[in-house]
This record gives sequence, C-alpha cells and structure tokens, in this order.
Amino acid sequence: MKWMILLMASVLAMPALAGDLEKDLAGIQSRWAKIQYQLPEDRKEKAFEQLAGQAEAFVAAYPGRAEPLIWQGIVLSTYAGAKGGLGALGLVKDARKALEKALEIDPAALEGSAYTSLGSLYYQVPGWPLGFGDDDKARHYLLKALELNPDGIDPNFFYGDFLIEQDQPERARKYLNKALDAPERPSRPLADSGRREEIRSKLESL
Repeated sequence: MKWMILLMASVLAMPALAGDLEKDLAGIQSRWAKIQYQLPEDRKEKAFEQLAGQAEAFVAAYPGRAEPLIWQGIVLSTYAGAKGGLGALGLVKDARKALEKALEIDPAALEGSAYTSLGSLYYQVPGWPLGFGDDDKARHYLLKALELNPDGIDPNFFYGDFLIEQDQPERARKYLNKALDAPERPSRPLADSGRREEIRSKLESL
C-alpha cells in the first residue's frame, strides 16, 4: 500500500504578525525537511508525530490563515507515510480536511501548495472501500497546482510521479526534468536537495 508519501488585526499589528507567521512557518518547514531527508526510517514516525503536534499549535496560533493549514496537511500526510498501514487512514483524512480548508481560505497561498498536496493524496491513498483515492481528482488538483506554479519543483515532481502511476513514462519524464531544473528556493535548501534526489531516482527508474 503506497502512502505518501498542505486574521483580523489592526494595521499596526499586521507587519509583526506576518513576520511571526513567516518565522513559525520556516521552523515547521525546516523540521519537516530534516525528518524527511535526514532521519533514519525507524525514527521518522515518532518525529512526525511530534511535528504534527507543533503543526496543530501553528494552526491554532493563526486562525483564518491558509499557510498553517497547508503545512498541517503536509505534516499529517508524511506522518501517515511513515506510519503506514490501515492505521494511517485517519491521518490522511485529517490531512485532506486541513488542505480543503486552506483552499477555502486562499487557494493561491504558498503558490498553490494545497492543490499539490491534495493531488498527491488522491493518487497515493487507496481507493474505495479502504480510502478516498481518486485518480481523476488527483489529476484535477495537480493541474491546478501547475497553473499557479508552472515552474515549481513540487508541482512538477508530483505530476510527473502521478504520470508514472498512470503508465505514461515519457510524459512523466518531461515533468520530472522540469522539476529537476526548477529554481532554487533559498529558504529551503535541504528540502530542494532531498526532492532532487527523489527526482533523479524516479528518472533512473524510467
């Protein structure tokens, strides 16, 4: 079973709030990358469980913002991937809820990352009766992500991976190569490095 594996304030308070949110977001992103790409497999489940608690607090600290919900969805979905089995189904359902709520607030937040993460869930989670997996929905969300961020590493990677699952290796190669050539994200070097290793592995397998 394959798992994958997304305010009301015064004008004077808004700049400080934005800065705090960006700092907290960077902390969640950095910790996620370290767990995903540096920890041994047998330590990931516990680490993601702890990070899920931090992500929940992040959401509570910034009600009405899409960015914390997106990252709660990402953390929960990768926690599910580390946990595996039927016990992870509840986690991916919670991830989907967080991502759907983020889309209701701001579909364009973090360059459409909620669409990317939802799309990846829909093609990696089992279909009925075990889960909610749906290739048509996966395609819809992943293409929406590409509309918003056509050159991004993640939307191109996940759409390429989806095309591999759809037995379309030549089309997949196009998107994976585009992901490999995506612009660097200065604030997320570890995530970019780890993702590029995944992309190279996918390309070698084609």
